[in-house]
Amino acid sequence: MKTDFLVVGSGIAGLSLAINLASKGSVLVVTKKNRSDTATRLAQGGIASVLGPDDDFVFHEYDTILAGDGLCHEGVVRAIVRDGPERIKELERMGVRFARRPDGSFDLGKEGGHSRRRVAHSGDFTGLEIQKALVDKASSNPNIDILEDFVVVDLLTTCKIKSSPQEDARCPCSQDRCLGAYVLDASTGKIHAILADITFLATGGAGKVYLYTSNPDVATGDGIAISYRAGVRIANLEFVQFHPTILYHSKAKNFLISEALRGEGARLIDWQGRPFMEKYDPVRRELAGRDVVARAIDAELKKTGKECVYLDISHRPADFIKNRFPNIYKTCLKFGIDITKEPIPVVPAAHYMCGGVVTDVWGQTDLPGLFALGETACTGFHGANRLASNSLLEGLVMGYRAAKRALELHEELKVHPSVQVPPWDTGGAVDMEEAVLISHNWDVIRRLMWNYVGIVRSSKRLRLAAQRLKPILEEINQHYWDYIITRDFLELRNLAMTAGLIIEAASMRRESRGGHFIIDHPEKDDWNWRRDTLLQRS
Repeated sequence: MKTDFLVVGSGIAGLSLAINLASKGSVLVVTKKNRSDTATRLAQGGIASVLGPDDDFVFHEYDTILAGDGLCHEGVVRAIVRDGPERIKELERMGVRFARRPDGSFDLGKEGGHSRRRVAHSGDFTGLEIQKALVDKASSNPNIDILEDFVVVDLLTTCKIKSSPQEDARCPCSQDRCLGAYVLDASTGKIHAILADITFLATGGAGKVYLYTSNPDVATGDGIAISYRAGVRIANLEFVQFHPTILYHSKAKNFLISEALRGEGARLIDWQGRPFMEKYDPVRRELAGRDVVARAIDAELKKTGKECVYLDISHRPADFIKNRFPNIYKTCLKFGIDITKEPIPVVPAAHYMCGGVVTDVWGQTDLPGLFALGETACTGFHGANRLASNSLLEGLVMGYRAAKRALELHEELKVHPSVQVPPWDTGGAVDMEEAVLISHNWDVIRRLMWNYVGIVRSSKRLRLAAQRLKPILEEINQHYWDYIITRDFLELRNLAMTAGLIIEAASMRRESRGGHFIIDHPEKDDWNWRRDTLLQRS
């Protein structure tokens, strides 16, 4: 199978990229479940951009850099922020309906860390609205093919095709390049070799590494693990952003309570109804950065021994709450919580990876022919802590920028017709008859990461986490050779590798900054640590 452009992932980054590429070549999008099963679809708050009369690019850049706690790449921040308004106009031309006021101006929301109202939204269905428009646009384009239930096993590189496909081969020279990917058709179990002139990883984040997360089930760190195995640099994985407010209910799975509620005046209170954010950030209080709010809630829970805190917006008019947050209102009501009359029980959960595959401001990685974008990538835009609603902005803008650079490089990166790819060889592998081999390790890893590598860390817990993960990684590696590959196994393999990289990065950074807080080094150390944490397979 051969295509001009191979795109892995069907969220805002992957589909906006595919749409921008399609006028110049064939685009194959592979996505490991349904094309709409993405983190984009779940995004509630909106997309941040300079759209109001009292706002300015400089203000948005400043807020982004302040939230990033010293690690944002300022040139990248400038490029993405200033491209935002035009990209949002493109979304509207595709049919995305952002909320507007009677005079036609954007009805902009405000979230933590923002000094202005600049969050364009579609109520609290923003991500769903964007996902639908992008899916409709991509699905109707004759140059775009979307394959569902296809999971990338590993990248195809020049050095890999010189060896057995299953080998984790690394090129000893500097001539390695990406040629596509080996991809599993989960419906048939067959592994295909897809040749592509340029490959793009937009696989989302890695929230499922943790026991509690706002992420969809597909967020298993695939792009990070795949890239690391190919020798590409990874950066800043210690900066896992925990969203402060996920609905706490035994029957609710991963339901996020948008930061936009706090932007509209919701207060965080303890079990006795007392506000507590003044103790942790007297000025910004509920509108402090996510890292500050998540640690504050974590501290309150540990101090009181309670299982949750509460978010109260019931002092606002009931009609306003129902109209501004219809999805949150209806979902909470389904679980017996009327947010117009009572507070919402909430806890923090893993939400966003601020680190990822190292790229430049155009999405290019170290490996020629390979791009990464969206939550998979580390452009330097988010630094050590992402500013609220900047994720959809980055995915949208980088989809445009990566397509622009890829089209410029397409001719020189075309795969030569003489390239022959060896078929996947299962060797003596047999079917895995006991699914518990996967489910047990999956559960152990997620609990280990939550308890040992969570919101507040220690050097001792990080060492123990590394020790306990090591035999699991060895077992998974052995299973890779012994058993026929399935989607569940590939997700476990990637999740385990990403967990190991998070632990390694967190162990290296001996300071507290942004989303990384370690009790052995509670202060920020700009002299020694105002730099990215880089990991690369030797």
